[in-house]
Amino acid sequence: MSLILYQRDDCHLCDLALDVLANARIPEFESVFIDGDDSLESRYGIRVPVLHRSDTGAELDWPFDADGVAAFLHP
Repeated sequence: MSLILYQRDDCHLCDLALDVLANARIPEFESVFIDGDDSLESRYGIRVPVLHRSDTGAELDWPFDADGVAAFLHP
């Protein structure tokens, strides 16, 4: 399973999401910044940060905590 964290530059909520992922001990994920990408900005806009599972297409919108991430990864 691969994970993508969609985020923006200078986003304090995105910084909090990074802390949550560290606390949840998520070792690898891709960070994708939506700034300047019309398609991603249209899709995610004010929803960021969003954690996306590439295997299922499921998405976890902010706010989330370590327990929420664990439940998202292991339903």
